[in-house]
Amino acid sequence: MGIDKVKCAQDCAKETFKGEKIMGLLEGKVAIITGSGRGVGRAEALAMAKEGAKVVINDLGGSLDGRGERSMVADQVVAEITAMGGQAASDYSDVGTLEGVDNMIWKALSKFGRLDIMVHNAGVLRDKMLLNMEEDDWDFVQKVHSKGSFLCTRAAGRVMRTQGQGGVIMNTTSMSGLMGNFGQANYSFAKAGMYGFTKTAAAELGRYGIRVHAICPNAYTRMTANLPALKGITEEMLDPATMAPLVVFLASDLAKNLNGRVLLAHGGTIGVKVTEFKMAMAKGFNKKDGLPTAQDIADHIDQVLIPDPDLEMMAALKFD
Repeated sequence: MGIDKVKCAQDCAKETFKGEKIMGLLEGKVAIITGSGRGVGRAEALAMAKEGAKVVINDLGGSLDGRGERSMVADQVVAEITAMGGQAASDYSDVGTLEGVDNMIWKALSKFGRLDIMVHNAGVLRDKMLLNMEEDDWDFVQKVHSKGSFLCTRAAGRVMRTQGQGGVIMNTTSMSGLMGNFGQANYSFAKAGMYGFTKTAAAELGRYGIRVHAICPNAYTRMTANLPALKGITEEMLDPATMAPLVVFLASDLAKNLNGRVLLAHGGTIGVKVTEFKMAMAKGFNKKDGLPTAQDIADHIDQVLIPDPDLEMMAALKFD
C-alpha cells in the first residue's frame, strides 16, 4: 500500500469524522478485525463498535477447514453494528494473500479515511496426527495464521507509520501454541510463532508509536468445540465475549504504556480471568573453566531444568 494511495483515501473520506460526538474509548478510531463474522472476532467487533470505533468486518465466511461453501457472515455483523447506531463495512478478502490484505486495507481507508487498530483473528483448523498430516494441511494453516499475521501486521504498520499517530496491532495466539495440543502440530506451530513475532514487531514498530500485542482467547467456539480438554464445557462457561474487554483495553489509551504483551482472557459463567504469558528460564548450570561435558550436564541437570511442570490446559483454566 503506497503512501500516495493512503493519503488519497484519507482525503476522500475526511468528511466522515466531522461533527461527531466523543462518547466511547475508541471514538474516532478505525479498526479492522479479521475473522470477525463469528465467535471471538464478532464479539471483539461488537465491543469496539460500542466504544465508538468504525469497524471493517473481514471474514471469508468459509468452513472451519477453509473448504466448502462460503456465507456472508460479515454482512450479518455489519447489520448488527448498524442497528445499534455504529458504523461498519464488510470485507471478504483472503488474509493469506497480498492482494487480499491490500484490498482489505483499502476498504478501511476508502470507507473511513484511516486505520488505527488491526486485530488479526482469522483462523482455520486442519487437525490430524503429525505422522498422518498431509503437506497441504500444514501449508494451508501456515498461510492463514502465519503468513496472514505477517501480511496484516506489515500492511497496517505501514499505514500507521504514514499517518504518524501511532496505532495498535493485535495478533491472535492460542493455548495450543503456548502449551501444545494433541493432533494440532500445524496449528500449534503457527500459534507458538506468534509469540516471537509479536515481540519482534513490537520492538520494531514501537519507535513509531505503534503497539503490538498477542492475544490468547480461550473460549467455546466452533474452533474449540471438539477439543478433548473442553469436554463438558459450554459456550456460557467459556463465552467468546470474554475476550472483547481485553481487546478494547489494549486498543484504547488506557493501555498506551503497554507494548509487546501476550495476554489471555477466558471465562463466562465460571468467572473471568485475565493474565499474561511470559517465557521462563531456569537458574542454569555455569561452568567457568572450559566447556561442560555431557556428564557435567547430567550431574547438574537439576540446575539446568525448571523444576515446575509445563503449564497444562486445565491448570490454566483454574481460578484462584
